[in-house]
Amino acid sequence: MAVLGIESVVYCVEDLARSVDFFEDFGLRLSERETGRVLFQLPDSAQVIVQRLAEAPIPGSQVRGSGIHEVIWGVDCQQHLDRLVARIESERPVRRDPDGTAHFIIDGGIAMGLRLWPTFRMPATSVDPVNSPGNINRMNVHRRWIARAVPKRIMHVVYMVPEPEICMKFMRDRLDFRLTDVQRGLGLYMRCDGSNDHHTIFFFNSRSPMAGGTGELRFHHCNFHLTDLDEIMAGKLHMERRGWHSSPAGLGRHRIGSALFCYFPCPAGGEAEYGADQDQLDDGWVPRNWDGLFGYLHWAHNSPPYWIEGPNWDVTFHPETIDRPGDIRPRPYHGSPSQVQLADPIKK
Repeated sequence: MAVLGIESVVYCVEDLARSVDFFEDFGLRLSERETGRVLFQLPDSAQVIVQRLAEAPIPGSQVRGSGIHEVIWGVDCQQHLDRLVARIESERPVRRDPDGTAHFIIDGGIAMGLRLWPTFRMPATSVDPVNSPGNINRMNVHRRWIARAVPKRIMHVVYMVPEPEICMKFMRDRLDFRLTDVQRGLGLYMRCDGSNDHHTIFFFNSRSPMAGGTGELRFHHCNFHLTDLDEIMAGKLHMERRGWHSSPAGLGRHRIGSALFCYFPCPAGGEAEYGADQDQLDDGWVPRNWDGLFGYLHWAHNSPPYWIEGPNWDVTFHPETIDRPGDIRPRPYHGSPSQVQLADPIKK
């Protein structure tokens, strides 16, 4: 492994004060405050930096509008950092900080960086035992009462880009990221090699109708990892009490990656997402190729109009990653015809 995950994100914003208020209500811990710049620290030691776009733009960033203008990836050791930087430096400029952080622009115009992350630590969490019919795991004990959400780490970032394939190839060939899934017509999911998260970055096709069809490079959202559904709902309620309301879909679960979600329009740009219970992958995973809308949603509290008639069940193995392209068959789950799960690949 080399890249552990997202060590820092840098938001460049129009309204600094409102952005800081939002992130404090969202559950981030304010660590440092300077004129024109505020830093938040997460339990895994990742940082969220918020600064004024007009006063401190990121050199070379082509992202339009407010949002995350630079992502810094944490690397596990100096040897791996040097190897990755050498690959990049052979073909494009790399700007170095005194602490060794390397800054560069990937194909597609997004500013990124690599930095040693010796303080990385995966937060330890636990979930309450769950009771279900015939399966009692919690006796004479009520569930924990949660007042608000406290994000543990940054799980992924999403950009709307006009050419997802170009961005994907840079991350794969220069930084050893893995392609995990393809959402046909909508985008590409990737994870860094030191993470088991389903994806640590998603390149959303900004030419697609679902993205508005503008073809612009813009920040879309950042996912902040919570423990479980209860923490998401407690966080949602706290945000609403503070005057911040979730996006129209409300609470839901994606089909690609299986994660729970709740998005909030964010004054720092794009949306901020509470997420939990995402699929974990290793290098034995074979990327899938999903129908765009089928892959997007399993269920949502407020179903979008296009979802009412039901999805088009369409998912296969991604043909460029295997020698035997094949379907993934739905099969009954515990005898119920209304519930399905993925079966083993059809042998060709």
